[in-house]
Amino acid sequence: MSDFFHTFNFSRSIRWQDFVDILIVSFIIYRTILLIRGTRAVQMLIGILLVSCVYFLSIRLDLLTLQLLLRYLLSSILLILVVIFQDDIRRVLTEMGKAPFLKKQKMAAHDLSEIISAAVYMARRRIGALIIIERDTGLAEYIETGFILDAKLLEELLVALFFPMSPMHDGAVVIKEGRIHSAACLLPLSKNPEINKRYGTRHRAALGLSEETDAVVIVVSEETQEISIVQNGNITPMRDEIKLEARLKEILLMNSRSRSLWTKKKSDTPDSPDSSLDG
Repeated sequence: MSDFFHTFNFSRSIRWQDFVDILIVSFIIYRTILLIRGTRAVQMLIGILLVSCVYFLSIRLDLLTLQLLLRYLLSSILLILVVIFQDDIRRVLTEMGKAPFLKKQKMAAHDLSEIISAAVYMARRRIGALIIIERDTGLAEYIETGFILDAKLLEELLVALFFPMSPMHDGAVVIKEGRIHSAACLLPLSKNPEINKRYGTRHRAALGLSEETDAVVIVVSEETQEISIVQNGNITPMRDEIKLEARLKEILLMNSRSRSLWTKKKSDTPDSPDSSLDG
């Protein structure tokens, strides 16, 4: 009987706020797991978990020196996590700061056609290029490093900007709202040590920007004549013009609610590195 009243009183002590609290925390944990799945962050968290287990084991076995050492380490664990996962934290906060009711910016089909034609033309003639398509995350801090053009999006103009003799061929071109907004923009290099050694500065710059924003970056390699799409920290080489067009349409035209940074899929593995558009 006392057990019945104990259960009854416990159920009455549960508030609706408790359910909301549990749901919010569960949602955050679930999305965080999706964010770090397949990344180095998982290995780091496993390492931290193992250190914690060793610490509790040292308490049970009364290993005083090891216990003292791990206690100092774990006392600074919050600071360590912030330093290690600063890039992931920045991406999450950027995604959370977006208005959920706003749709992704969509690009007109003819504008996308100009970009594809320019990329294919430059690839076949071994002209290196770095083309950024701005989406929801603003790129003002990177645009400020270049020259504002605010010009009509044309294949010929894009090619002229990246022509080796052009004074603005170094750096990236930013496409904003269907116009060539700026050129010769400097980008942050990716710090990921697992990047394939065959990729140079241009690809590392594209990766660095995609790790911090939701921009879509098109990279044209002058050495391999390869065109790659860089998004969400992933490089995807395009085998030919048809696949390039299909992929860009999927990202920018067909899917207005593009994949969130919270739920990005790490299964987007790059295609074979032997692709070429020379043809």
